[in-house]
Amino acid sequence: MSILDGIKSSRLIPGDETHAFRDPAVIYHDGVFRLFCTYVETEADGGIWMYTALMRSTDLVHWSEPEKLTPRDRSLNYSSPGDIVEWRGEYVMCLQTYCRENGEKYGNERSRIYTMKSRDLETWDAPSPILVKGDTPLGDLGRMIDPYLIYDRGTKLWNCFYKQNGVSRSTSPDLEQWTYRGSFRGGENVSVIERGGEYLMFHSPENGIGVKRSSDLERWEDTGELLTFGQSEPDWIWARGRLTAGFVLPFEEDGETVYLMFFHGTGPEDERVTFDSNASIGLAWSRDLVRWEWR
Repeated sequence: MSILDGIKSSRLIPGDETHAFRDPAVIYHDGVFRLFCTYVETEADGGIWMYTALMRSTDLVHWSEPEKLTPRDRSLNYSSPGDIVEWRGEYVMCLQTYCRENGEKYGNERSRIYTMKSRDLETWDAPSPILVKGDTPLGDLGRMIDPYLIYDRGTKLWNCFYKQNGVSRSTSPDLEQWTYRGSFRGGENVSVIERGGEYLMFHSPENGIGVKRSSDLERWEDTGELLTFGQSEPDWIWARGRLTAGFVLPFEEDGETVYLMFFHGTGPEDERVTFDSNASIGLAWSRDLVRWEWR
């Protein structure tokens, strides 16, 4: 029996008028899926607050209540976890600040990218900035959001992709000292996996999930694909406005790899109308990264 047999709906974690779940990043460890995401709360007085939160599940159907990992502070708004990697005996999660201290709808020019560290995936250190342009001070880096980390075994360098001037890329031997490598055309919320001697990048244009290919993490080619799954189906009104922020987790089951794509959907209006509410975490899956299934 597959773990996917128990899924009756691709809408795993529903948002509503006062709660939004966005930008998922997932790690599977010791039989538990840990889903980190942007968690947005609208409080009774109408105030909007953003956090990075953690939810757990053993079956992808039943999820724990969101546990806030970051402070209640609009000048920070830690959010958009990119992925969780292992390095030198610790787990490292990358994430952003999405600064809205002046009442902005979107993160302002102070938004930057950070890492948090943990030894057990439960207790996390305070965030530290990723200085992706070497000696350039944090205040001079410019607005950047949506980081993602992946290790290149060939060059023995960590790659950090992030949203700035399209998609920007920096590399580091140790997740501490970084060198800027330039930028290329692409959307938000990059997720990269290695398969069959090449890399696949999933990124978010205005709507849907776009796909790029590369042999070296530097030169990328669009495949022409735009994944929207069941967005046009009648019972997918929860994602009718925008489907975005795809994160792909290779999951081993009975000797076979199933690629689980977590994403968030907003609906029925798009994010120009409902940015801080009615965002839900969804799931699609594939065994070949070409043909996708959903419910």
